[in-house]
Amino acid sequence: MELRQLRYFVAVAEELHFGRAAERLHIAQPAVSQQVARLERELKVRLLERSSRKVALTAAGVRFLPAARAVLAAADQARASVADLAGGRAEVFRLGTVTGLGARLDAVLDGFAERVPNVRLELVALPVQERVRQVADGGLDAAFVRSPEPGRSPELDFLPVWSDPLVVALPARHPLAERESVRLADLADVPLRMTERRNHPALVDLVLTACARAGFEPIPAPAPASATLQDNLAVVGSGAPMWTVVYNSNADLVRTPRIAFRPFADPGMALPIALAVRADAATDHLTLLVALLAEADASGPRSR
Repeated sequence: MELRQLRYFVAVAEELHFGRAAERLHIAQPAVSQQVARLERELKVRLLERSSRKVALTAAGVRFLPAARAVLAAADQARASVADLAGGRAEVFRLGTVTGLGARLDAVLDGFAERVPNVRLELVALPVQERVRQVADGGLDAAFVRSPEPGRSPELDFLPVWSDPLVVALPARHPLAERESVRLADLADVPLRMTERRNHPALVDLVLTACARAGFEPIPAPAPASATLQDNLAVVGSGAPMWTVVYNSNADLVRTPRIAFRPFADPGMALPIALAVRADAATDHLTLLVALLAEADASGPRSR
């Protein structure tokens, strides 16, 4: 049993919605689902009743919730006691985050808590422009940025962190799901379901440009402007012919027989992720963060 499993369970129990819990925790919804399921397997009891319409606590979940809160409170108190011994209140390191970081972000959080227990790493979810502005202004100590544009923020350094490969998500019964990898051109006649560009310009531009290079313009599948990854995967899993793209790190956390995740045939697609920091920033905490990011990349998920 891990503290993050308890944190995820308590968030879902209080929100009664996996998507809202994920937003509150600033991580991808599949990671929340996976860790809560692992907790249930370890306890050998179902804590939550799940349906397409609602999430509810079981009798065991109702009994377990106050105990989980007590454990988390005790962990917070233990950290606070160490901070008191160190001679002051716990420091806060504010990190702007993005979705789709998967297990690698969990590894960074766990490593930070283990090595500097008197420093609280606070995750902040903001639009990319606001994220970058707050790093420049000192409101954030650092921030993840996908496909950074250094020329627009010369006062910042963008340290390369990870490259996020994309995989294709298809209905499990689609003929292309039988292949080990999928050529982009083979998807020309299959509708593409994606978020609107304003929600994720780097991702949408990458996919549309790759499709154009493969010789086609994708057929758009209907999707609401606010569609989340969870929404898109639910529709793809319904079996209607369509496809979407998913970060490989997220695909590794999704376990459903209704969806097949396949890597793209070469050259594939990937988005670079950088850590935005002030050019004059050089703190021990930032150095530790960069080291943890390198460790997470070395041990993190690989392309399928």
